[in-house]
Amino acid sequence: MTTHPHHTTTPHAGADAPPNNRVHHVPSGELDGHTALSGSTVGSRRLWMGRVENPPLSATDNHHHGASEAGIYVVSGHPVFVYHDGTQEVRIAAGPGDFLLVPPFVPHREENPDPEEPVVVVIARTTQEPIKVSVPELYQLTESEHREAPVR
Repeated sequence: MTTHPHHTTTPHAGADAPPNNRVHHVPSGELDGHTALSGSTVGSRRLWMGRVENPPLSATDNHHHGASEAGIYVVSGHPVFVYHDGTQEVRIAAGPGDFLLVPPFVPHREENPDPEEPVVVVIARTTQEPIKVSVPELYQLTESEHREAPVR
């Protein structure tokens, strides 16, 4: 076995993307914004992964991630994930060590109600690059909408 403890991948774009036939290492100090793993940073084809920090007393807009599934791991803080079940808004409070799944096309928002502590999450999406489609309100996604929904 050969160990390369300091072999890293620097972010690239387009034709200069790194080969997709080896393991890539992106140290935390070399993140491209929030993005760690993507087509442009390591040549991934079906995965985006990154670290996101939400400041105290913040909330995202209502949105979905198109055809991408999103897996979320809470590193620190106490985020609240909000979606609509067809009758009312549902609020899921999470904490460090929790995992969440946001299915494709499901409108939701993330909130950080804490006045002092930021929320830090690691997100993995099943598309090469992140997709975020803002929507004016939360609504329940039906099976027919899920099958017909275009990526905007």
